[in-house]
Amino acid sequence: MTRDTKRPPEPKQLLNQAAKLLAEGKAQMAIPLLERAYEIDAQSVPALINLGAAYTLTGRHGEAVPLLETARDLEPRNPMVWVNLGAAYLGNPVLASDKQQLRAIDAFETALGLDPASPNVHYNLGLIYVDRAEPDLAIAAFCQAADVDPADSDARRWLRKLQAEEEGEVEHAS
Repeated sequence: MTRDTKRPPEPKQLLNQAAKLLAEGKAQMAIPLLERAYEIDAQSVPALINLGAAYTLTGRHGEAVPLLETARDLEPRNPMVWVNLGAAYLGNPVLASDKQQLRAIDAFETALGLDPASPNVHYNLGLIYVDRAEPDLAIAAFCQAADVDPADSDARRWLRKLQAEEEGEVEHAS
């Protein structure tokens, strides 16, 4: 009699497989793996963060928020929790309400307080400030994004655009 030695995957294996899929832009394919990891250990902050991120990337913001708030409660000093929570709070940036934007700003600023070089956070803040018609704050955020990541051509493009608009307003005022 042979014994089946094949065991179900461990949460760490599931997270590693899902992380590869997320890195490849395949969030939808990562979700079942992350849901399984979460089922095995609902207190796993990596599972909560990655499942929340995958839900956010696939437009399932309402499902992402409670997972990421649980991660926040478990590890309030983890900047990646706050980065992902900010994205989930914001939801679809084009449709975001004032309240969603303010919640996202608060979460993103918390992430920056924990790690001033948190990836993409300054850039995301800049986009929110553009939407809110707050050009001075947008310019400051895009400057910081370019400082954190000198290769961020999008941040530099936004900076040039906003600075040109600002200069145009100054010229029209004189």
